[in-house]
Amino acid sequence: MRLLVVEDEVNVANALRAGLVAEGFAVDVANDGDTGFWMATEHDYALIILDIMLPGRNGYRVCRDLRAEGRQTPILMLTAKDG
Repeated sequence: MRLLVVEDEVNVANALRAGLVAEGFAVDVANDGDTGFWMATEHDYALIILDIMLPGRNGYRVCRDLRAEGRQTPILMLTAKDG
């Protein structure tokens, strides 16, 4: 199964990738919203793990834009926000 992690904090992205690869997943990483959106439209993913606070398009906008294009890939929102 191929997953996409969209996370701008390199250490967090690397930790997520390492853990998921150890569990047998193929993982692609994007470090900004625009790249994440492009990757999500160019490849088929079983799941997208999407940070909310991203440079370029934020996670809310990436999610909205993917849904507007008719993409129904499950999205797990990742955030450090407390509200």
